[in-house]
Amino acid sequence: MTTLADGLAETVTAGASADQASVVTLLRRLVRAPSRGGLDDYAPVVDVVTSWLREAGLSPRVLTGPDGPVAVVCDVAGASPGPRYVLDACLDTAGYGDVSAWTHDPVSAEVDDEGWMYGRGTSDSKVAVAIFCHIAARLAAAPETFGGTVTTLFDLDEHTGGFAGIRSYLDEVDTTDLAGVFIGYPGPDTVVIGGRGFLRARITVFGQADHSASRKLKVSNAAVKAARLVAALDDHALARREPGPFGVPPKLTVTSINGGASGAFSVVPDRCEVEVDIRLTPDFDADAARTLLRRTLAEVDKAAPAPRRSTIEQVAEPWPPFKLAHDHPLPKALLEAARSCGFDPIPVVAGPSNIGNLLAGRGIPATAGFGVRYRALHATDEAIDLATIPAVQATYHRALLSLLARRGE
Repeated sequence: MTTLADGLAETVTAGASADQASVVTLLRRLVRAPSRGGLDDYAPVVDVVTSWLREAGLSPRVLTGPDGPVAVVCDVAGASPGPRYVLDACLDTAGYGDVSAWTHDPVSAEVDDEGWMYGRGTSDSKVAVAIFCHIAARLAAAPETFGGTVTTLFDLDEHTGGFAGIRSYLDEVDTTDLAGVFIGYPGPDTVVIGGRGFLRARITVFGQADHSASRKLKVSNAAVKAARLVAALDDHALARREPGPFGVPPKLTVTSINGGASGAFSVVPDRCEVEVDIRLTPDFDADAARTLLRRTLAEVDKAAPAPRRSTIEQVAEPWPPFKLAHDHPLPKALLEAARSCGFDPIPVVAGPSNIGNLLAGRGIPATAGFGVRYRALHATDEAIDLATIPAVQATYHRALLSLLARRGE
């Protein structure tokens, strides 16, 4: 990794400042193209991005799945061979929630007197898409400033949890060629260098159907059995784990309980489902989570036997936890660039998972977060501070140039 010459650093900063109005214009167009995960047609927002990139002289390509577009990919090659780094940001967004509670329409992209733009996806992550588009254009105009390749990857199906965009991209490229991925989540105060993984499971407990007024003294009631399971899981020692060197502890959350039939007061339920989300850490991995569930369920089954044994169904593939070393080239370049641009972020491990976990499972390093100042992400009146855009753009541009410096010149 190389420190940028003063002249090149100044050129990057000046370019980012000159791009601000254009970034805001593109962001406005993106926000006004609704792209709620699993709800909206993605074609309009994909058209906004691909049209802008083509007008900038770039050659984007659209990855498609069975139901339509899943990602927009664009490669920018430097003047000499070298590694590949990816700038990733999602094009789909969360839903609006109660639209009547918004001060500004979720697709208005209105800007208030203090310079905050409102709209769903402004922070997560359409501003990163707009910024990364401009970085790609700047790099394409000056290939002599770097070696290797920078790829912008704007994926869809992120907010649905399907992650078809990133999966499709990984399936089409040689992942050994990927030196790292910058994921453009917002927030200027931290650089996310890790995250807890997760395992999600659906547990089905069984009882014995009967009339609620039966003369039997004791009937195996699936709902009561499920309640015992929930209490046992909630009281597990996992809840009292210390964070340890990873920075955050593992965590188990019961997320739903379903059983019986509404209004069927005369029926003892014979089946109940409990869904569980377990956040994983290096010292409490997927195998440990499975063991915890099996042992806890076995104790409940033994205390409340039924005609059928309870079952555990893993929902989707688990994601491993990940954490990059503080001196890993990827976060080191981003942290140094951010500080040179007036920020003072700290490296952190996030409690929630992100696609960095998915990438870690493929052996690909990633940072997941550093971006503009924001508020109300996924909530009512999501907004970003437009004034923070140029310095964020300059940060990522500088980080890439330091990682992709042409050797021996």
